[in-house]
Order: sequence, then C-alpha cells, then structure tokens
Amino acid sequence: MLENQELIEKYNQSVPRYTSYPTVPYWHDLDNRSGWEAQFRENFHRHNGQKGISLYIHLPFCESLCTYCACNKRITTHHEVEYPYIQALLKEWSLYVQWMDEPPLIRELHLGGGTPTFFSPERLRYLLESILSKAVIPSDHSFSIEGHPNNTTVEHLAVLYDLGFRRISYGIQDNDPVVQHAINRIQPLEQVRKVTEEARMMGFTSVNYDLVYGLPFQTLSGGTRTMLDILPLKPDRIAYYSYAHVPWKIKAQRLFDENDLPSPDVKTAIYQAGRQILTEAGYYDIGMDHFALPHDELYHSLLDGSLHRNFMGYTAHPSAFLLGLGVSSISDIGTAYAQNQKELENYYRSIHAGELAIHKGYFLSPEDQVYKQHILDIACRGRTTLPAILSEPLKQYSMPLLTEMAKDGLLSMEGREITVSRTGRQYIRMICQAFDMKWWMQKGIPDKKMFSSSI
Repeated sequence: MLENQELIEKYNQSVPRYTSYPTVPYWHDLDNRSGWEAQFRENFHRHNGQKGISLYIHLPFCESLCTYCACNKRITTHHEVEYPYIQALLKEWSLYVQWMDEPPLIRELHLGGGTPTFFSPERLRYLLESILSKAVIPSDHSFSIEGHPNNTTVEHLAVLYDLGFRRISYGIQDNDPVVQHAINRIQPLEQVRKVTEEARMMGFTSVNYDLVYGLPFQTLSGGTRTMLDILPLKPDRIAYYSYAHVPWKIKAQRLFDENDLPSPDVKTAIYQAGRQILTEAGYYDIGMDHFALPHDELYHSLLDGSLHRNFMGYTAHPSAFLLGLGVSSISDIGTAYAQNQKELENYYRSIHAGELAIHKGYFLSPEDQVYKQHILDIACRGRTTLPAILSEPLKQYSMPLLTEMAKDGLLSMEGREITVSRTGRQYIRMICQAFDMKWWMQKGIPDKKMFSSSI
C-alpha cells in the first residue's frame, strides 16, 4: 500500500467538485424552453409532495472586491441597486409559481452571493416575506445565509431569525494580515468572534466558517495559525476549500501570479496540517472539503444516509429538486439543469420581458442519471452498488481505476459493493471521477485547468 505522501502525489489532480453530473462545462445553450417547463412541472409535482423543494437565491452585490473570489458578483457601494434586483427576483419567482400545481413546500432555503448581507435587513425581510407568502414552510425546514463578518449586523440576524433562519456561514478564508491584504479581505479575528457570538446569542444553531488553502502568500505556519485561531470559536461546520487560480477567467486574480502562491508541496502541507488539527479537535471529515462536529445535523445525516449534495454543497435535507433564482443561479430538478444568465443586464432584460433568464442547461439521459447516482452515493454515503451487469463504459473506464484505488487503500470492493475507506475520504473527488463518463469518454471535455486540485 502506498504511503500518504505517495498517495497525495498520485491522486492530487484537477477534478470537479461534483455539485452536478454532468458538470457545468458540458452543458449547452438551453433552446428547448418547452422541454424545461415540461420537466419542471413533472418533477415539481413529484418532489414537492414527497420531501419538498430547495430554494437558492443569488444576491450578487459586494461593496469591495475580494481578489481571489470566483463567484458571480457586482461591485458597488450604491445600495439603491437593492430594490430593483429584489423586484426582478420576485418576478422570476412568480413566473415559476405559475408552473406549480400546488403551493411549494420549501424545506430548504439558502441566500448566497456576492454578499447577501449587502442588502439591508428591511429589504431582506421584504424579499423573503414576499417569497414565503406563496409557500408552505414545514417545521423541520433549514434556512441559511452567507454572511460577511464585516457587515452582518445584529439587525440582520434578528430579521433572519424571525423568518426561520438558524444557519449562517461566514467567509473567513485566512487570518494572516499579509494574505488578507493580498486578497483584499481585511477582517480581524475579533470581528469574526463578535459576529459568531452575536449569531449564537440570537439563536442560530449552526455556524459555518469558509477557509481557503493555497492563497497568495499563504504559508504553512500561517495556515496552521489560522486553524488554531478559529478552534476556540467552535464553528459547527468548516468548509476547507482549495484555492483555484484561474486568472484567465477571473481578472482580479491577475493582481498576483503563480510566484505569489505556495508551491504545490506547501499547499498540500497546509491542507494536511489543517485537516489533522480539525480531526484531532473532534471534527469529522464529511468529504469534499467539509468538516462537522458530531452534534451538527450534517454529521447525523451522513450517519443515517440522508446526506445530499447539490449546488449549495452538502445538505442534510435530501430534496432532489433545487430551484435557483437570480443572476447566474442554477436549478437542478433531478432530470435536468438550467443556469440563468451570468450578466446582470441580460438577466434583467429577460425578466423584464416576462421571460425566464435561463440560457444554458442539460437534460440528463437515463445513462447520465445512473452515473449521477453513483457519484452522489460515493460523495454522500461513501459507498455505491455496481449493477449486476456492467455497462461497457463501467468496464472500460471505471473498473480499472476503482481496482487500482482498492489496491492503494482508498476503497474496498466486496462483490458489487464499493465502499470508501477512512483514508479515501480525502480523495473522494477522485473516486467520484471514476464514474464521470463525460470525462473519461472525452466527449466535449473542457480544459481541465478550470478545476481546482482535489487537495
């Protein structure tokens, strides 16, 4: 069996995060709007009556530019942009409600960005109350928001709590002042402590921190210090992401270059040190960059098999129907995907014309759905069951890699059962890749540089 460093060198490759299958680069212009409507109506009727739906709302505005960020955002200090955007969101929501044959049961709702707390508490209340007034909210719902430590106020938290939010995620990234200056994300640790305590005092039961390794000027000692700094704050979850340097896509990343980044060996060492600190502190490696304390529902959903993964990341609520609202938002309705226009002006143009703003997507074939389920099973349950009769792609592409991974101790193969080992959890993206037939069969394969490394 390979030693740990040998495993890292062998399996630390650029692969997707598998928030979908097929992944977004394989999607195409969605000209078949009637096909999208038909599948939306059919899948909504089925899923709404079972587990309800998930709703993602993208709020793209930020007051300042974080140079590392690859999210869809619009930088402005003019808050008069809030109301027109909310009106567009509500019009988009009303277009979808017309396709629903019963009130939507919203089991999960997430506000992402951008910076959702760019919006005033009063405007967030107006947006959310307008949407929720047309929906049914079950008692076991899960509402969450991404908050910036520098502008999330007690007033924000009070409004959100009043509307049923109990989870908040703060973007921390790194505590080193040198790194913060390079990525233009200046936020003292004391400010992080303050907003964390305020959220808990308000009644929020789950606080997540986003951390990033591989950032410009990041060092092993600095990355380790960041992890040790945040442990006393006891975030319930931690998302520990690999920085993806794609300056050909993200212009702001051109403000630094590869010479400013930690070497691949140092980046790997930062991750390994951080992972060790977290696991020794009692966090469980959920997989795909996510860690959770044993009391958190994410950990419990992993144990009971209800863990799910979609474009919001891991979720404890396994709804297979996700509706995305707002510029660049993505919807996953189980058998099809659709993404909205990425440019704000184009999004407004479509919505004001009384049309949905979708511009690309993908309709899954029966074969796609089989591979998608294998990937979900590996990512969420750490195991999958191969069919009794293997398809030719599984024989040709999946089995050789799975067999090799079994020899390396990343998984076990018992008959048709594939089970990820404890060691294999940190390579789970690579194990998922074994079932990514779009990748293996080289059909319209994208530039692999667009994906971050698996570690």
